Amino acid sequence: MVVAGYVIRRRVDETPAFQEEVVHGEVPKAPIVQAVKESGSDMLRVVCMALMNAVPVAATVFGATYATNEEAYGIGMSTTTYLWISVVGNAVAVLLIPFVGNLSDRIGRRPCIIVGALGSTALSFAYLYAISQSNVTLAFVLAVLMWGVVYQGYNAVFPAFYQELFPTRTRVTAFAVSQNLGTMITAFLPALYAVVAPGGTNVPLIVGSITFGIGIIAATAAWSARETHRVHMNDLGRDDAPVVPREEYERIRASV
Repeated sequence: MVVAGYVIRRRVDETPAFQEEVVHGEVPKAPIVQAVKESGSDMLRVVCMALMNAVPVAATVFGATYATNEEAYGIGMSTTTYLWISVVGNAVAVLLIPFVGNLSDRIGRRPCIIVGALGSTALSFAYLYAISQSNVTLAFVLAVLMWGVVYQGYNAVFPAFYQELFPTRTRVTAFAVSQNLGTMITAFLPALYAVVAPGGTNVPLIVGSITFGIGIIAATAAWSARETHRVHMNDLGRDDAPVVPREEYERIRASV
């Protein structure tokens, strides 16, 4: 994978926007310092939104442990079933992502992320409750609905939205650092859940509340961010960026 990535990257040209920055000598020598200085608030927003990785963690990591570890939680569902949740969830996501991406081009990035964040994390209560009742069919359906469907409101849009929040000269650094920080934090969630929701406790309520709380944080961060879907590329990352009139924007979309 490393070799393939290196070969592919060597053959990919830099974007025209970045090349223009190079020509004008505007590429920073210490991009992380400049990114924090100029776009610290947006980096914090991305960290908060990236916590949405809590949904696949709840669905496939903790959810699988909760459902299949009979010794710890007394449920004992089939491990094969939970392998299929990942397969089906990903298959549904692949089908939905292009449509959600297109929707975000029409109505904006923020509404999709907000609905995806609140909807998918709210479904964690029902999903974990279905596991607690040993209802395999309902748990399977809710897992696919939570992760494969509703979560895509966030998952299909964040790669564009995060980068559109930052200017060209620091875009990759600001996006990569903040997104990976948020994702790293969610890596500790299974260990946290094991401590605060051991066997014999109300696992759906405890873990569902934490997951939904994360959804509220992510949705609030998205709501507080500026909309980016109708902003010219050269104006991205500016608080005062002009918005392209809808008629002109639709004309540009139709011509692509």
